Formats: sequence, structure tokens, C-alpha cells
Amino acid sequence: MLHRISRLAAGFAVLTLAMSLVPTILQAQDKAEVFGGFQYTRPDGGPNLNGWNGALTGNFNKNFGITADFSGTYGSGLNFYTFAFGPKLTANLSAVKPFVHALVGGARLSGGGGGTTGFTTMLGGGLDVGHGHLAFRVIQADWMLTRFSGFTDKKNVRVSTGLVLRF
Repeated sequence: MLHRISRLAAGFAVLTLAMSLVPTILQAQDKAEVFGGFQYTRPDGGPNLNGWNGALTGNFNKNFGITADFSGTYGSGLNFYTFAFGPKLTANLSAVKPFVHALVGGARLSGGGGGTTGFTTMLGGGLDVGHGHLAFRVIQADWMLTRFSGFTDKKNVRVSTGLVLRF
């Protein structure tokens, strides 16, 4: 249990550091956003996994951007990491910004001394609330397809919440 808590703390420390450095790196206003927060994942027939989720989105205009999404979840002796990229469409209303995305990339599942790397697709969206440079991601929900060693699992769910910084 203590090992699991230390991994979660390390993940949150990395996200906090990345989020504190981004404002100095990205100077263009509203051209990018950084998300960091808590994630819950429920693999089909598997255990409940909790961890972190972080994403960087480069916006080409007020409605379209490209997202790089990274996450790590832990539970029941398993570690599950994802790294995915894809388009994001946002409805830019005054204080509420609903969005949808389609992310494709890889996943790493390990535990019990072994591990495997495979393919993942995440289709979903969410709702950000807030105006200006800081917002709260009320919810992000994704349907997640994974493929490891020839086995495709289509019934996985990922839910995240946290803070969004816009630049």
C-alpha cells in the first residue's frame, strides 16, 4: 500500500512540476492548454485502478487542437500506463467548454513480475468550467479499446478530473 501511495505521489509531483514550467515555455496566449488531475480506470473484468492523467493540447484555432495524453493508474498489483495522441474539438462558450477527442497510441500493462505493451484508442470528451487561464475539468470520460498480444478488449472506461491551465 505504501509503495502504491509513493507511486501516486511521484506521478502528482511530475505533473505539478510540468504544469509549473509550462507558463515560461509557452508564451502565446490561448495557443495551448495543460491538464493535470486524478484518473479512475475500470478495465473490463479487471480491478479498479486509480492514478494520474496529464495532457498537453496545442490549439490551432479556438475550436481545434492536437492533444498528447499521458496517464498512469495502479491497483491490485497492476500498473497501467497510456500514451496517446489525437485531435480535440472544443465548443468555446464563455465559461463552459465542452470537448470531444479521439486519441490513439500505446499502453503498458505490468504486474506480478511481467508486463506487455500494446495499442490503445480512447474516444470521449469532457467539460471544462472556468474563464481565463485557469479552469476546472469537471469530468473527462473515455471509452478505451486496448489490444495486447492479439487480444482486443473493448469494454474499458476511463474517467478524469482536475485543473486546466491555458496559455
